[in-house]
Amino acid sequence: MRASATQAYLDGRAKVGIKFGLESMRALMGALGHPERGGPALLIAGTNGKGSVAASVDAALRAGGLRAGLYTSPHLVRVHERIAVDGRPISGAALGRAVRLVREAADRLVTEGVLARHPTYFEVLTAAAFAHFESRGVDIAVLEVGLGGRLDATNVAEPLASAIVSVDFDHQEYLGASLAEIAGEKAGVLREGRATVLGRLPGEAQAVIERRAAEVGARLVVAGEGARIDDHGGLLDIATPSGAYPGLRPLPGAHQHDNLLVAVRLLEEAKKAGLAVDLRRLAEGIAATRWPGRLERILGTPPLLLDGAHNAAGARALAAELLAQRPFVLLFGAMADKDLESMAAALFPLADGLVLTAPRVDRAASPAEVAARAGGLADGARLEPNLRKALPAARQIAGPNRLVVVAGSLYLVGEVKALLEKEGRLSGRRT
Repeated sequence: MRASATQAYLDGRAKVGIKFGLESMRALMGALGHPERGGPALLIAGTNGKGSVAASVDAALRAGGLRAGLYTSPHLVRVHERIAVDGRPISGAALGRAVRLVREAADRLVTEGVLARHPTYFEVLTAAAFAHFESRGVDIAVLEVGLGGRLDATNVAEPLASAIVSVDFDHQEYLGASLAEIAGEKAGVLREGRATVLGRLPGEAQAVIERRAAEVGARLVVAGEGARIDDHGGLLDIATPSGAYPGLRPLPGAHQHDNLLVAVRLLEEAKKAGLAVDLRRLAEGIAATRWPGRLERILGTPPLLLDGAHNAAGARALAAELLAQRPFVLLFGAMADKDLESMAAALFPLADGLVLTAPRVDRAASPAEVAARAGGLADGARLEPNLRKALPAARQIAGPNRLVVVAGSLYLVGEVKALLEKEGRLSGRRT
């Protein structure tokens, strides 16, 4: 399938929106010959942190001698970022082949009356990822859950081990209004006889997952139990009941210490389940981990810090990091269905200048809506819906030396990265 045809098909599926349920995915997998069964997989769920854990696990697996496939979402600049093998995003030609296979299978299923319509954007890409990983003969697939867990398209896989990194409020319209309900959806990644690693969870969320684990016969591994993290000036020594791992360099941010512990314990559980990964090279893999758009620094005049911080928990984590980054100017844009009030309360008081904008997404809140919902916290903010004007405005307010922080949405971060790419400024480094 040509690049234009691939994109046109994906664009058409994006208009369908989100559809919960595994019926379409199961039908697609059957029509494709069950590529999701082509090899072992690790399934990683969570409100925040699941992408960071997936990226760290993928890098560690590759350093440990395995060919790993990585599936994540959303992408920042190009859809190809979502599907990677050996640390390299899928090529345009390979994406076209995989999407064509999925489209042809969907055509047959619709014609036969098995499906009422073609699958959603996320279902197409998830199926394409499975097909691509099978064609490349990966030793292990690392799958980031898109939304929830129980009814997410990735959950057609039968993981060797799983993780639930965090449980917090987000996507309540799909996952439920309480932490208990949200945890119940994420508990869908549990499997009988398999281990699921739990990050630092609220008590009511962990209680739900523990009850569900008992019902299905899953084994739970609480990442912090029996483990120790010692910080030596940015390098972590992690000890667990199963091993000691000195000199690990986590992704930026104090919250990444907990994420790294989840990643380490998930790798341990995968190895116990029979995965032939050499964890003696763990430090090498973790040092090579990259996860763009999360506390990502872009050098320049002025320097930029890009962080998705797309919900209240993410905003609080970013705020903790920004206490040491002041003064800075905040360029903020977010989705209207997010807890904008809590996000604003966490971030806006820390900024010395505030520019409100909007990603080019139907769900995005207008700058005026953000300002209205933030109340007095947005007093003095500049409202600029056009990002091509908003980014220069934030830079101008910052001057040559103050930091510009871009936050509130991964869509916004992706659009900023695309603009920076055109400027030739994407030579930023992880710090």
